[in-house]
Amino acid sequence: MQASMITNFPSRITMVGAGNVATHLALAFAEKGYIIQQVFSRTEESAKVLAEKTGASYTTNLRDLASDSGLFILSVSDHALEEIIENSSFGASLVVHTSGSTPMKVFRDKVINYGVLYPLQTFSKDRQLNFSTIPLCIEANTPANLVALNHMCSLLSQQVIFMNSRKRLNLHLAAVIACNFSNHLYSLADKVLKEHNLSFDLLQPLIIETAEKAVHYGPSQVQTGPAVRKDIKVIKKHIELLSFSPELQKIYDLLSKSISSDQE
Repeated sequence: MQASMITNFPSRITMVGAGNVATHLALAFAEKGYIIQQVFSRTEESAKVLAEKTGASYTTNLRDLASDSGLFILSVSDHALEEIIENSSFGASLVVHTSGSTPMKVFRDKVINYGVLYPLQTFSKDRQLNFSTIPLCIEANTPANLVALNHMCSLLSQQVIFMNSRKRLNLHLAAVIACNFSNHLYSLADKVLKEHNLSFDLLQPLIIETAEKAVHYGPSQVQTGPAVRKDIKVIKKHIELLSFSPELQKIYDLLSKSISSDQE
């Protein structure tokens, strides 16, 4: 398909998806004066909730997508993207997805004007965020589409970054390690504490200080603990204490060896 020139910046937005990311993006754009025209979700309740929050209509049928929306934001799971693109008609409207790992070429030969709007943050519907601090990684199939997307995103965030699909994929990988993996480790730590009737709240000051030091000085510069000190006796004692979970023993041992080798 040949891209057409977008002469005006989109003012009407259709959200395809009504989950965590879609909710935050829709509310952020609405706050800046954009019209959230329509919300699509396969689940009627989810579509209705976000539509009510933004004053939009809603639908559960891809055939009923608003044809006069200037921007369609596809904020759905990666495995659902291709199906939605294949079964939707977007005309000459700008269409973007919000995935960290799906390349922009998923739209090629199927959509006229397209791009990516990837917000680098962890989202929960009921937790408020300062959107101006969230990095927004964007790319588009034409310079005009990139200008339009940059204009809209710059109203939301102070950090709008032009980034191709390859770099975005590696950024997403790093984000999964930094966010999802670390949060899972918090969950594992909570299990250890619960084994001995201890509260996860005790770790809160430690978690906050660790994150702040990593941000200010760089994570490799502030690594502490028995693996850094190569305190083998303590490491073995900890592994013995984790006998209730062989899987957690393996994780502890692997991470300790990784930390130790990283400091050499």
